[in-house]
Amino acid sequence: MTEKPTLDAILIPPPELEDSWNEIPEIVKIGDPVLRKVAAPVRKCTKETLELIQKMIKAMRKARGLGLAAPQVGVSQRIFIYQVNPKSDLNILINPTVTNHHGEQLEPAEGCLSMPGLQGTVPRAQEVRLKGYDERGRPISKRASGLEARIIQHEFDHLNGILFTDRADPETLVWLLDDDETLEAV
Repeated sequence: MTEKPTLDAILIPPPELEDSWNEIPEIVKIGDPVLRKVAAPVRKCTKETLELIQKMIKAMRKARGLGLAAPQVGVSQRIFIYQVNPKSDLNILINPTVTNHHGEQLEPAEGCLSMPGLQGTVPRAQEVRLKGYDERGRPISKRASGLEARIIQHEFDHLNGILFTDRADPETLVWLLDDDETLEAV
């Protein structure tokens, strides 16, 4: 069986974005095989797990992102973190599962820390319910809607080797350059 073709090979950032692609080397970029793997479940929260989570928090904040999955820092484990805005709580989810979803949202456009400067329109559920564990191994059950639901679905996809470009309308993919200029990605 042949693999489904992806946009990975043709999504090369324009030269104007080279600096932003190299700014945070701890975040792996499109083309790294770890981004296409289904991440392994975390069997036990260890000291190494907690160190990984701290590394992820530091990288996400440095990049001014809303979420980050472990594969994005080169570790194929089922962990993601997110923070909807600087005043909201930081959320850590280990071995999450989406148990329910409904509705649809198309806005806002999505981007990804593993593809700095690229954005596109991705249909996502308006509301999701999920279960998982926190960094202490305690069960979590959560319901989220709007932007929070979008972030959760984006990060959950990373745990399954799916990038936002796989779900985006290719016609909407654009590189955001300086001075409000855009460049079509495909």
